[in-house]
Formats: sequence, structure tokens, C-alpha cells
Amino acid sequence: MLKKVALLAIPGVAPFEFGVVCEVFGVDRSDTGGPAFDFSIVTADPGPVRTSLGFDMHITHDLSLAADADLVAVPAHEIDHVDPRFLQAIRDAEARGAWVLSVCSGAFTLAQAGILDGRNSTTHWMHTDRLAAMYPSTTVDPDVLFVEDRKVVTSAGTAAGIDAALHIVRKEYGAAATNVIARRMVVPPQREGGQSQYIDAPIAE
Repeated sequence: MLKKVALLAIPGVAPFEFGVVCEVFGVDRSDTGGPAFDFSIVTADPGPVRTSLGFDMHITHDLSLAADADLVAVPAHEIDHVDPRFLQAIRDAEARGAWVLSVCSGAFTLAQAGILDGRNSTTHWMHTDRLAAMYPSTTVDPDVLFVEDRKVVTSAGTAAGIDAALHIVRKEYGAAATNVIARRMVVPPQREGGQSQYIDAPIAE
């Protein structure tokens, strides 16, 4: 059963995508019949972590708290360089059979860690071609909101991270618990369609 969740605070993290994971897994909703998770935010070097918008978050926990997490989550962040310690935490999670979740461009970090090799995946539609070109060992689907492949879940851009996170809750706790979280967040518990509906397409004459 999914109990312990570790969210990686990687330098250059995108605040919204970071907040998606916090909102789904970091809020105790047991008073309304929802789940309560042992939720931690962790980073390689505790202290200030710069976000993509230029402000710092102060993170107090190191990666040791991710060592036995049932879910390790990777939000969108600047993808040019990732500390190898984050990559190892992701590899270790996958190796012990934990859930691994990426939101938006976090998929690149999962790919860099090697855990998307031989798996299906997705990311934001603006980056799917780049992900496929950089990591040909993963099969990238540009049209879906999220992909689950053997407990590794990659999601498309921004709000699709909510869909992916709720999918993991649904698999572990069922529809009723998922509905509690979705109702509190005022989002649909399960969206239909894919991200291709948001991509500019030529209009027929």
C-alpha cells in the first residue's frame, strides 16, 4: 500500500508542477474519507533551492528520506543538468518496485536515470519530439495526458500531473478515495481525451 511519498526538489523546479504533487499527496484528507500520506520534500543538499521563477524554497530534508518511499515524484524543472544523487534516488526507487512519477519535463530526468528504457512514456507536447530523439529507448506518446508503464508514470504538461497523481491514488486506494481528493481540489477525478486537443492544428479551408 502506498504510504510514504518523497517529492524531489531539484534546482530549477517549476512551482506549479511542484505544487501539484504537494496538493495531491501532501494534504491530510482523512477527515473527509480520503487518504493521509507520510509526505516529505527532499533534496540533495538541504537549504535554499532555486525555482524556475527565481525565488528560493528552503528544503530541510535530504535524499535519505526517499530511500524507502513508496512513491518518488519528480516535478518539472530545468533539464540541462541534474545532480547524479537525484538520478540514483530514482533508480533505487524503480529497482525496489516503488512508484515513480514525473510531471511534465520531469520525464527527461527519469529517462536520464535510465528507468524509461523499454517503457512507454510521455511529456509536455512541446518536448515530446526532443524526448524521443534524446532517448530512443523509450516509446514516447505525444497525445496522452499520462502513461503508466510498470509503476513508472510520466505525465504531460502542468495540469496533466494532477491526472497522473490521481491515477496512482486510484490504483492504490480506489475510486472513492480519489473522488475525495478531486472534490477538495475541484478537479475532475478522471479526465477524458489527450493533450493533442491543445496543440495548434491547421484549419481546413
